[in-house]
Order: sequence, then C-alpha cells, then structure tokens
Amino acid sequence: MALIEKHKMGGDCLNTGCVPSKALIKTATVLSQIRRHRDYGIKSAHVGVDFAEVMERVQAVIKKVEPHDSVERYTGLGVDCITGSALIKSPHEVEIDGRTLTTKSIVIATGARPFVPPIPGLERVDFLTSDTIWNLRKKPERLLVLGGGPIGSELSQTFSRLGCRVTQVEKAPRLLSREDPECGDAVMERFRSEGIDVRSGTTCKEIRRDASGQYAVVEKDGKEESIAFDRILVAVGRAANTQGFGLEELGVTLSERGTIEVDAYLRTRPHKNIYACGDVAGPYQFTHTAAHQAWYCAVNSLFSPFKKFRADYRVIPWCTFTDPEVARVGLSETKAREQNIPYEVSRYGLDDLDRAIADSEDHGFVKVLTVPGKDRILGVTIVGHHAGDLIAEFVLAMKHGIGLNGILGTIHIYPTLAEANKYAAGTWKKAHAPEGLLNWIEKFHAWRR
Repeated sequence: MALIEKHKMGGDCLNTGCVPSKALIKTATVLSQIRRHRDYGIKSAHVGVDFAEVMERVQAVIKKVEPHDSVERYTGLGVDCITGSALIKSPHEVEIDGRTLTTKSIVIATGARPFVPPIPGLERVDFLTSDTIWNLRKKPERLLVLGGGPIGSELSQTFSRLGCRVTQVEKAPRLLSREDPECGDAVMERFRSEGIDVRSGTTCKEIRRDASGQYAVVEKDGKEESIAFDRILVAVGRAANTQGFGLEELGVTLSERGTIEVDAYLRTRPHKNIYACGDVAGPYQFTHTAAHQAWYCAVNSLFSPFKKFRADYRVIPWCTFTDPEVARVGLSETKAREQNIPYEVSRYGLDDLDRAIADSEDHGFVKVLTVPGKDRILGVTIVGHHAGDLIAEFVLAMKHGIGLNGILGTIHIYPTLAEANKYAAGTWKKAHAPEGLLNWIEKFHAWRR
C-alpha cells in the first residue's frame, strides 16, 4: 500500500483545523473562566496575555500530536509513504514526480480548502482563512469575521476572548444555520453578551482600502454601512480539492456541490476501482466521518468484487465547539418538519442539573426527538457545557438500537453532566406514563390503608 502526500502529513485536521483550533479554544476558555472569577467566589484575579506566546503554544500542540500522523508511524504499519505531487494517468496508474505506480485500486482523499467568495476588493487586502490564521503573531485589534458557521463562530469567540474587538458578519438570519433556530440564537446571545458585534442577516458587498484604512461595505435590509477592520477572516465554507491531479482527464463525475460523486460503496463514476472519501467526497466535512468513510474505501477496494460494504451514514454526530457547545446526532426538528417525519420532543433544561449548577454552567438543554408513542431515538441536539462529550451516549444508543427506556434504566454517576441524558429520558417517560395502571395502583394503596 502506498500513501502519497504533497504537503504535510495529517492534512487540515492536524495542521490548520481541529487540532490548532481546539488548542486555541482551550486558552481562550481559560481566559474566560478567569474573567468570570466572581462567579466562583473569587474576589479578584488578574491575567496577562502574550498573544504571540499563545499562538506558539498552538504550534507546540501540533508538534505533540504530529507523531500520530507521521511518516514513521505509517511506515511502521507497512505503508509506503511517498512525498510528492500525484497525477492519476489512468484508472490503474499514478505518477509521482516522474515515478509511475501501477495499482488495482486508487483512493482519493485530497480534502478541501477554504472557499473564498468573489467579493469585490477582497484581493486588495491581506485576508486570512482558517489555513493562514495560525501564522498570526501580532494580535489584530479589530478582527472582521465573514461567516457564521462552525469555523467562523468558533474563531470569532476565541479571538474575542483573546482580546480582539470582533465583528462577525453572517448573511443568514442567525448563526449556525444548519441547526435548529434556538441553537443559533443561544450562541448569538452568548456572543453578544461577551462583546462580539454579531451582524446577522447581513451581506458583505465590497472591501475598500484607502489611506485611512480598510473597510467592509455591508448591507442589511437594503441599508449599507462601512465596518473598519485591521484584519479580515474569511470563513464562509470549504471547497473540495478536485483539480490538478487528473480527474478532469479521466472524466470523473463531480456533484452539484463540487465534490466527487460517489456511490453507496464510495466508488467514483465511471471508474469503479477509484474511490473517494473525506471532504473531497462529502456529504459531511468532519474528520471522524472521513475516517469512517476511509474504512469502507479500504475494505471495498481490498475485497472487491467478492464483497462490498455500503457506507453507513445513519448515525453521524457532530459538534461546534463554541461556548456553549452545540452537538447533534440524527434529525433536528427543522429537518424532521422539512421531511414530514412525525416526531415527539422530550426536552430537559440544564439549568435544573445539579452538576451544571455547581459548575456555574447551568444553561442550555438536551432535546430528544423520538418516534411518536415509542422510545426509539430519531435525533438529539444538546446545547451546553461539554455537549460534544454528552452526545456520545445517544450516538451509541442510536447505533445499537437502544431506546430512551434503556438510557433511563442505566445508572449514571452523581453528580455529573451526563445525568442530563437520563433526565431527558425521564422527561419522555413521564409523558408516556401508563395512566390506567397508575390509577389502579393509587386505588390499591388507598384500599390498603
């Protein structure tokens, strides 16, 4: 088996995505907690921030994680790691800097890159993306963020907590538009309480630069306004890397979204021995989904044509690591309504949870969608502290067909945030209590008196 990488092992996740962003979020979270010292009964607390040192810590974290994705690790696993630019010459030939490999199967895992919209004047400023923001060593006093999705929202809050004056522009009516409205509203409310200038329902029309500075011309409800900035971060989505390595010449079909079109077995068209996984294939742009797809690519390419496995997308979880975190698996209410899927809602507010109260994190909710009259879980949304960790129990339950009765009957440690899952299940149980049986028991105990 050969692995070809033209840049850095670990790709986006290690070098410019999940690892650096979560490292920076941790520092920003610590700063936020220190500033909330009075919430914890601490009279005074002071902290100094060296922005360059914070960004260097991010690089140190990357270096520490790097061995997990290193050439040495994969060589030790029996993989021939090759550094260079690959060109697919035919369905069975790959050329790397003049060297040609022949193969039975090819897997394309070229990922995606930040999408840069055609905003007039953007090319005249030194704009940042999620690929380049990690090179910053001088803190921008005024940071303008274009985009209210997961990346734009995580970085808006993080840089605000690091001391930047952040303005976030999102053309949708709210942040995190893929989630139910109450999720985006909760995040937007927190952002504004922390001093982030959130401009929802706003479109960036033009970037201007003159002797007095740099400005974004934005429009909302037909009215234009100029927003001054020192640096601008473009975080409006990602585009699949499909060009420059031979797909065009082979006639590989692309989807309307610009990703490689694959079938249920992750095979491309028209070449069924060429597979694709991860961001370049979609439909999800998560590292854990890419790893999930990679298993199917590997097994299907090894055992085809004797055995094939259909990629399983029935239980795909994800989380946006803002504060509060927003995690989901399965259906949201919005999607259920759009698809005309009947459902019931069981909701538990984290303001009632003992551990959340003890941690001064008593905000957010657990919302579970179930089949009407049954405990089978259709989807779960959690907004709150450590939502990305709490969702794991529901992911397991959905994957293995465990209903809310099973979660309710499971002992959860007291006091933990995970008890919220049990209480959400308890909410469902109360709504489906056997009234006839309970009335009979009430009469029975009255008789016994």
